[in-house]
Amino acid sequence: MIPIRRLNHAVLYVSDLERSVDFYQRVFGFEVIARQGPMAFLRAKGSGNHHDLGLLSLGPEASRPPEGSTGLYHLAWELGTIKELAAARETLRKAGAITGESDHGATKSVYGSDPDGNEFELMVLLPKEKWGDWEHDVTTKRLDWGKELKR
Repeated sequence: MIPIRRLNHAVLYVSDLERSVDFYQRVFGFEVIARQGPMAFLRAKGSGNHHDLGLLSLGPEASRPPEGSTGLYHLAWELGTIKELAAARETLRKAGAITGESDHGATKSVYGSDPDGNEFELMVLLPKEKWGDWEHDVTTKRLDWGKELKR
């Protein structure tokens, strides 16, 4: 058994490195900490990681994987509060990058995609003592913003 502690970083294939760097800086506030050839390495504000996201450019002729093929489905980044999630929702909306939102019981989520169609989830994890039946189950229902923002 390999004793994994947490996900440290992800690396995505992109078609246009500068467009993708701009997207992750504007939408998420990532900082470019290094560049090497066709790659850029970005760190999230407040992160203790060397980098949280790597972007590897394949060039403008790169095609997207066909829908329904194997590979990465999405990345999930945890936010601290439901108010931060609501603000993130608005940021994604303004960037034309929002693709959905859901209440998964133990988590509340907003989904989006970057310019290459890489999907991501922004989520808030409820404290474990509030998971209840959702500790061993997952649901997907409409996110009730009014209820969640009153919590």
